[in-house]
Amino acid sequence: MPMENFIQNVESTKWEKVYRLYQKGMELKIDKMKNDKGKELKKLDLWFQEELPSAIKDRKDKHITKAELCKLMKWKLSRGKFRPRLQQMVESNPEDTVVSASKKAFKHLPNLKKAIEELTVLKAVGPATASAVLTAGAPEQAAFMADESMQALPGLQPLQYTTGFYLQYMDQIKQLMKMLQKGDKDWTAHKVELTLWTFEYLGKAAPALLTDTLEETPKRKQDQETNGDIKSNKKKKTYASLSLIVPVTCNNSTGPVGLQPSTCYWCHLHMRENFFRGINVK
Repeated sequence: MPMENFIQNVESTKWEKVYRLYQKGMELKIDKMKNDKGKELKKLDLWFQEELPSAIKDRKDKHITKAELCKLMKWKLSRGKFRPRLQQMVESNPEDTVVSASKKAFKHLPNLKKAIEELTVLKAVGPATASAVLTAGAPEQAAFMADESMQALPGLQPLQYTTGFYLQYMDQIKQLMKMLQKGDKDWTAHKVELTLWTFEYLGKAAPALLTDTLEETPKRKQDQETNGDIKSNKKKKTYASLSLIVPVTCNNSTGPVGLQPSTCYWCHLHMRENFFRGINVK
């Protein structure tokens, strides 16, 4: 399925199927990395997707700490292009500055422009890193600027890492989220972003897996329906045969005396012989 069709014909069920492949896509990405780096990314991605959002949510005033910002940078660089200089620069930010800037940023939401501007005062934090911070704390309103997710959307080539470009990207994310929520209210901006990442990444790394997940050929569907009918008919024939065998009226005077009609061996034997000869027994 071309990406254009996937986006233009938005179906919540198909998008959900692709979203559920995210972990598989990440596993394929990790498998292509060196052992130590792959293991690190696996731990960092779990932390970013589950642990960090929970930690931020539990705070009275949403914010991140310096340690969390440094770890987030490590996650971002492990997932994309590694730039050691950025890691060194982000570690030079004072703790109170990180907390103060992130508090202000979250309070500005849903104004993404102002939220990004508050975070980009920090050293080594550009719009892409700022989008990751906002996504961790407000996944329903923000999406990470993942290269694959942006590449999946029409009209966003070549990629830029500016606030203006992020807002264009988010406009499309919000439109998709609105359409998907008609079928399922659980869709968030971050979930849309992860689905786009998965579709774009698997489209290159494992296209067959993506196709098998999304498309069910008419022949396969017809075969499944036919097989189902055959099994159903077999059951019906079995029950029909049993219904003819059991309810028999005993008129056999040569049978053993004292047996009830339903247990008369001779009548059952006579009926079965006639049944298999095609004679209608009453």
